[in-house]
Amino acid sequence: MLISALIAVGASAQTYQPRETFAPFDMGQPVNRYRSGNGLPGPDYWQNRADYAIRATLDPVAKTITGSVDISYTNNSPDTLDVLWLQLDQNLYRVGSRSGLALGGVPRASTEGMTLDAVSVEVNGRKTGVTPFVTDTRAQFRLAQPLAAGGKATIRIRYHYLIPAEAFGGRTGWLTGKSGDIFSIAQWYPRMAVYDDLRGWDTLPYLAQEFYLEYGDFDYWITVPSDMLVAGSGELQNPGEVLTAQQRERLAQARGSDRTVLIRSPSEVTAPATRPRTGGTRTWHYRMENTRDVAFSASAAFAWDAARINLPGGKSSIAMSFYPPESQGRDRWGRSTEYLKDSVERFSAKWFPYPWPAAVNVAGPAAGMEYPGIVFDGIDDAGKELFWITAHEIGHSWYPMIVGFDERRHAWMDEGFNTFIDIYQSDEFNRGEYGPKRDSEFAPGGGNPVDEVLPVLADPDAPPILSRSDTVTEKYRHPVTYFKSALGLKLLREEIIGPERFDPAFRRFTAAWAFKHPKPADFFRAMESEAGEDLSWWWRGWYANNWQMDLAVAGIERAKSGETLVRVTARDKLVMPATLRVTYAGGRSVDLKLPAETFIRQPTTLILVPAGRVIRAELDPDHHLPDRDRSNNAGVVR
Repeated sequence: MLISALIAVGASAQTYQPRETFAPFDMGQPVNRYRSGNGLPGPDYWQNRADYAIRATLDPVAKTITGSVDISYTNNSPDTLDVLWLQLDQNLYRVGSRSGLALGGVPRASTEGMTLDAVSVEVNGRKTGVTPFVTDTRAQFRLAQPLAAGGKATIRIRYHYLIPAEAFGGRTGWLTGKSGDIFSIAQWYPRMAVYDDLRGWDTLPYLAQEFYLEYGDFDYWITVPSDMLVAGSGELQNPGEVLTAQQRERLAQARGSDRTVLIRSPSEVTAPATRPRTGGTRTWHYRMENTRDVAFSASAAFAWDAARINLPGGKSSIAMSFYPPESQGRDRWGRSTEYLKDSVERFSAKWFPYPWPAAVNVAGPAAGMEYPGIVFDGIDDAGKELFWITAHEIGHSWYPMIVGFDERRHAWMDEGFNTFIDIYQSDEFNRGEYGPKRDSEFAPGGGNPVDEVLPVLADPDAPPILSRSDTVTEKYRHPVTYFKSALGLKLLREEIIGPERFDPAFRRFTAAWAFKHPKPADFFRAMESEAGEDLSWWWRGWYANNWQMDLAVAGIERAKSGETLVRVTARDKLVMPATLRVTYAGGRSVDLKLPAETFIRQPTTLILVPAGRVIRAELDPDHHLPDRDRSNNAGVVR
């Protein structure tokens, strides 16, 4: 007998078809001995390696980089290579570059790009000159002698380029601050393209969608005027040549201090005594091991402070901040090192230990950009914005710097994964001083993220997460690539499989693919295998499509036997596990956990609830799910 009348059901955006939602999900990547069915590297997994020795001179007057690079390239693939491909990302700024046309032909300031002055390749002791075939941001080197499987090649290149100004809108450049010029230098040397087991040479042009790079060891030497400080990825190898005795002493103190130590205070920036000598040049030598890239920043206007980072197993690293005097202050860059230290410590404890000798935050151009061990943020950043951007950018050390995602094809993986982990960092730092983190365009008042994603899900033009990165327009880049991707992981962790299964699976995936190249299918398989769930319905609905969800209570019924049944129904294509809260006369309530499989055979299911006089039933009472129509979530007995 029907004893309840529920709110009217609104029009459904889509018809729910269980066989469509729960169909097997084609991950688009076969399982083989390179990549296993459990989502982890297979027994024959391989990747090539590139080790670099780079010597470059920064001319702050001419705004140029002139350099040479020796690349030791190891072919660990089973294939013989008759060509090598390198990336010349500075060619982004050439007139007529693919990037400018891909962005709708919007004019950008231009340079001549990166000029290769001389190139040679040595294979099996035979050195030959090479005439590069340059096409946009790529260069092909045709080999006189093929590089056999297991073989090594040495590539030697002399090059130069004009450093783009901050106004170019790129990820590297220079600006003139109140205290002097600041250079943030990245994409500054010819870099090997990746040759992998899925595509061979992956030569997507650089359309401003970040990077995909091989791992190796880097030694690099940067020559600058002697009054400049250089902050770089990795560890400084020659402090005795470029730092004063007092700075070396302060730096040693910072390595043992949990409180920030000033290495060069803002008031000392103009003091000649803070440099070993005046006039001429100094060469800074940095080294970084097992990394996919390095970057650096240089200025005569830098203040510098540092503190110890405490890592699992009694290990340590060092957090350092470089900023001009106009950025100082306790509510500004005076807390940068504190933010950096805390973020690295928490990410290390929760997900994977930070592997490098330093983590550096630099105030200057290219604000909001990350490279291994070093991040570039804005000179005007302050307060919660400085904390959020510091935590987010250094979080990229994990994704994609440690776990080597292909950002150029799958930007949702590095941005979404990193936004996911920095949500928890914002909640935890200093007992929630800057939490919860919310993206202003979604929740200006700190609203519920499952409500803020609803317009994205309802937008018929919004691209699925699994779109190729270059096809996602700026309108949707943040809503989909960052926000929806991160929310998908948060919902997977907190609503679908639970932290007790998600966290070990996520950590295992991270550790297994550290310094390697996982793809989306590897992640999907790893989470399913370790967590013990077939999540095809979730990958299809949230990632491969932009489906909406509308779960509803469609009635409360009493069976002839006297038992109470609640009728629940799925009225749109996306489903999720949900809580059904049943309230009884007298105020007692009981929560029932309904799995996604509640809807695996039919849109509507009758739920038998514990005995008692039921007066109300409500789906998702705590508002955890992205339900597009909450008006039909509850039913009451009249």
